[in-house]
Amino acid sequence: MQRLLLTVDRLSTWMGQAFAWSIVLLTFGISAEVFSRYVLNEPHDWALNGQIMLYGVLFMMAGAYALAKNNHVRGDVLYGFFSPRTQAAVDLVLYLLFFLPGIVALTWAGWTYAMESFVIREKTFSATPLPLYPFKFVIPLAGALLLLQGAVEIVRCVLCLRDGQWPSRDQDVEEVDVDKLKAMVHVKDEDIAALDRYVAPKER
Repeated sequence: MQRLLLTVDRLSTWMGQAFAWSIVLLTFGISAEVFSRYVLNEPHDWALNGQIMLYGVLFMMAGAYALAKNNHVRGDVLYGFFSPRTQAAVDLVLYLLFFLPGIVALTWAGWTYAMESFVIREKTFSATPLPLYPFKFVIPLAGALLLLQGAVEIVRCVLCLRDGQWPSRDQDVEEVDVDKLKAMVHVKDEDIAALDRYVAPKER
């Protein structure tokens, strides 16, 4: 079971990392358009539409990745103090009541939305129109990936309720707090205090 959970984690991770390259394309695209507009005085009417679609792809495809890394925003003022079983119970209720209905609706409506766009070969409203229907197929794709990852998270909740601890998950990046950073570079508080004498401004 754990191998299956980690396989889905890796799929979500791979998809998230692959589509993360959209930010590089977006950066170069915006920079090129700024140069073309303000230096060459040759703006492109399609550029803004392309940037919006690329940003939409980046945003939508990050959902399953963030869920796999347990990095979605959570009001955890109290949640962090709960035992793992209590956390799992809260998560399970929220997944069943809100997550599943919402993401199923997103995927279903997104597929209908994309198919309608494909049938009419929808394009953007500009002098140089861009095809819009390929972008709209990202909606059901992102929804399907979220559903798959959500199913894995529901299984994790059930396993935590049974075992009293959270199953492991695939990791690729981790937030490092100050104490962890000190431990990684072997720096002590005394070392920082000694450096402060040379860096911090002297009081007069």
